[in-house]
Amino acid sequence: MADAPIRVFGVGNPLLEDDGVGLALLQRLERDWELPGVELIDGGTWGMNLLPDIEEAEAVLFLDAADAGAPPGTVFRVAREEFRLRLGHKLSPHQVDLLEVLAMCELRGRLPARVAAIGVQPRSLDMTLELSPPVAAAVPRALEEALAVLREWGVVPRRRAEPVAAAV
Repeated sequence: MADAPIRVFGVGNPLLEDDGVGLALLQRLERDWELPGVELIDGGTWGMNLLPDIEEAEAVLFLDAADAGAPPGTVFRVAREEFRLRLGHKLSPHQVDLLEVLAMCELRGRLPARVAAIGVQPRSLDMTLELSPPVAAAVPRALEEALAVLREWGVVPRRRAEPVAAAV
C-alpha cells in the first residue's frame, strides 16, 4: 500500500440539517486547501460501496456528524481504536453502515493502519439544507482538527490563494 493515497471521506445526508456537516467540511477542504497526496471523496450515505476505497487507501479520515452526547457543535476526534465505542450510537442511516464497513475491512485484513474521524455533535436532523447555528459555528474548528490529523500523517496542507469551486 505504499502508493495508496490518503483518503478523506465526507459522510452524511445534506438534506437532514446537521447530518450534512461532513459534506460541508469536505467542500471547505476542496475549496480552500491544496492537499498533496490526499483524495477527497463524497461518501454520502454509500455504506458498503465505500469498501474498496477504504481498503485501497494508506490512511482514511472520516468527517461526519456523530452523537457523543455533547452540546451541539462540539468537535471531537475519534481514533481507530475508539470507533466502536464513540460511534456506536445510531445517529443516521450511514453511521451503522460505516461501522459495518470498517468491521468488514478488518475481517478481510485490509483496514488501513491509520483511520480517524472528526465528528461534530449535531443539534438537529430536521429536513433542511442548512446547518444549525452551533454546528455551522463549529465548522472552522472541525476543519482545523481535520488538517491537524492530515499533518500528523505527513501531509503539508497549503491554503489556496483563491478558493476554487468544490468538485466533490
